Amino acid sequence: MNLEYFIAKRLIKGKEHKISISAPIIKIAIAAISLGVIMMLIAIATGVGLKHKIREKITAFNGHIQIYNYDNNASEVSVVPVSLEQEFYPEFKNISGISHVQAVATKGGIIRLEDTFEGIIAKGIGTDFNSTVFKEYIIEGSMPNYNGDLNSDALVSKIMANRLQLKIGDTFPAIFLKDDDPSKIPNQRKFKVSGIYDSGFEEFDGTYIFVDIRHIQRMNKWETNEIGNFEVFLDDFDTIKEKSNEIYGQTLSNLDTQNITDKYYKIFEWIGLFDFNIAIIIGIMILVGGINMITALLVLILERSQMIGVLKALGSSNWSIRKIFLYNAAYLIGVGLFWGNLIALSFLWAQEKYHLFKFPNPEEYYIEYIPVHIDFFSVCILNLGVLLLCLLMLLLPSYIITKISPVKAIKYE
Repeated sequence: MNLEYFIAKRLIKGKEHKISISAPIIKIAIAAISLGVIMMLIAIATGVGLKHKIREKITAFNGHIQIYNYDNNASEVSVVPVSLEQEFYPEFKNISGISHVQAVATKGGIIRLEDTFEGIIAKGIGTDFNSTVFKEYIIEGSMPNYNGDLNSDALVSKIMANRLQLKIGDTFPAIFLKDDDPSKIPNQRKFKVSGIYDSGFEEFDGTYIFVDIRHIQRMNKWETNEIGNFEVFLDDFDTIKEKSNEIYGQTLSNLDTQNITDKYYKIFEWIGLFDFNIAIIIGIMILVGGINMITALLVLILERSQMIGVLKALGSSNWSIRKIFLYNAAYLIGVGLFWGNLIALSFLWAQEKYHLFKFPNPEEYYIEYIPVHIDFFSVCILNLGVLLLCLLMLLLPSYIITKISPVKAIKYE
């Protein structure tokens, strides 16, 4: 039997433990641990959740990696076409971790109505478009269906629909300049609103409409097997740099690649700061919780001075007695972790399900509500880390036990 653990368990279960002078201090220490865990879990879940949501929205419009002709110079508008007949299309066979490849084309234009106009980028999509990543942003109507003959269905944003006073079923004219000779009579197309989307990303929502890619091909006088660029979707975002280099090495010399972290580096540089903020919060909360546990441990040691003296007189070593109080402290930390996890995870579940809390300025964060992402592996690592770090912080103050004299402690009242 582990003697130190047995004594610690008797101390915890004893009635005098609950009515002792140290009881209020112990409760404060437990509350500090619980509050720290709540703050840390909320910081991690909301920070990671916001990162994931922003990445998902950028990916929905661009894919993870784009493959385009060098002559386009990573332009937002397709100028020089790329042949659809590539070894990597419709799927990469030589590179793992790629979930989808789609062909798109873009063309700048203007929507002109009687009393207003709006500059746009028409994004041509086809039957291979990954609509699953975009469906959650559709608030009215549905995704256009381009499986059959060429049609005029278009998907427009809520921002654009409000500016142009468009609703489902309305038609609108669009004008597109000819790339080979802008002085010529521009191309004109009439589209019908089949769906309205709202991603919350004003940079994209205020610019893009989605149309049949065959419109872009005809206006640019391309063949049916010519497109603007390819968009590649990955299974794991964290491999984007590695896969981008692999794809570049597997494509023809006239093709270039660009991933979204490079294309939108300012946005990803901003969300990269979330990790630093989370680390700061975790460090402060562990420090606060550890200091409170040090205070509680010192009070427990002083309160049990006579017991320490008796154990020393019976031959117990200093380390053996220190272990008794460390077991006691570990129990108190465990109680704090339990309540902290219960409250935090319940709150995060409610936020994820009901979106209780929203951003006061959604346009600044590209999303209306505060998103959360709960990774139970990270939760386990956090709890284990808090427990170990707090116990390590308690090793030094427990050293005071070695300074207690058995004779003086037994006489102490």
